Amino acid sequence: MAQKKLLRFAQIKTFANVHEYPVGMQGKWMAFFKNENPVILELACGRGEYAIGLAKLFPDQNFIGVDVKGNRMYIGAKKALDESLSNTAFLRTQIEMLPDYFAPAEVDQIWITFPDPQLRTSKAKKRLTHPRFLRLYQQVLKPGGTIHLKTDSPALYQFTKLVIEKYRLTELDSSENVYADQPVDPALQIKTHYESLDIAQSNKIFYVRFSLPDKLSDLDEELQEYLKQTEPSLA
Repeated sequence: MAQKKLLRFAQIKTFANVHEYPVGMQGKWMAFFKNENPVILELACGRGEYAIGLAKLFPDQNFIGVDVKGNRMYIGAKKALDESLSNTAFLRTQIEMLPDYFAPAEVDQIWITFPDPQLRTSKAKKRLTHPRFLRLYQQVLKPGGTIHLKTDSPALYQFTKLVIEKYRLTELDSSENVYADQPVDPALQIKTHYESLDIAQSNKIFYVRFSLPDKLSDLDEELQEYLKQTEPSLA
């Protein structure tokens, strides 16, 4: 297994659609894609199923899967190359470093699909819809740009809804059971490896789409205290 990982790490360095900690990419993504189409990110993309699925659905948009784990990224990057998906790329880096690779307002949308829900309250700041991350997204999203969360974790879904309410974000759409809604949006029918595992054993897929205000209030300490009181089982 270790040898396989090493081989994959070596191979993705040769992939034209993979950027590993690139220098000087801020404001350069349109030049890379050779068009001025919207740029959409899939954060913590893993194997990149969503970036690839969306790229097939929307050929007039550009998709970038972002993750730090090159071994998983290899699978999606190779598939995109094999299928000649010129509107798909991958960025290997930590999500905390997004502003280092994208200029202000360079990104149109962000998808967060089946991330680690970080269930322990003490790790709430690691949840990818925590205000700490939302402020990072603000630095690269266009005004009015949207964020999508798709998860099997009811806890992460409810946490995100709480953040939307407390920080006065704009909720645009939500569902507590995606596949029970008819018709199902084609973009929500894309399934990742982790969705098939149903790690949360919720038997439901949750979804929420929202946008950010110009500035997020500084309520983080208040939020953490609230979580300590309301998430005792997750402490």
